[in-house]
Amino acid sequence: MRSMLFVLSALAVMALGFWAYQENYKTQLAIRNVEDVQQEIGSLREELAVLRAEWAYLNRPDRLQELADLNFDRLGLLPLMPEQFGRVDQISYPVEVLGPVVNPIDVVGILEASQ
Repeated sequence: MRSMLFVLSALAVMALGFWAYQENYKTQLAIRNVEDVQQEIGSLREELAVLRAEWAYLNRPDRLQELADLNFDRLGLLPLMPEQFGRVDQISYPVEVLGPVVNPIDVVGILEASQ
């Protein structure tokens, strides 16, 4: 009986060791995956910073003015003037049309003073 207990204990220790070994490899794989994703995020942030810098460079007002002047024949773009803008009170908002009242109900009641 004792030998059977020793054998079962040894098998349990081996099974737990095998399980711990597998979990260790799974953990290491997950850590590597996280590091890869973090590196990818870092490279994408760098790329985004470069794209933002390029966008700012291409949207310089003097460059855009020069492009508008060069392509005036095709585009007809003119600079914005303050006279082209209106005031808020000049905006005509649409009038909300309410539908007809169907099946009106008369409400009659007595209000009692609460004491």
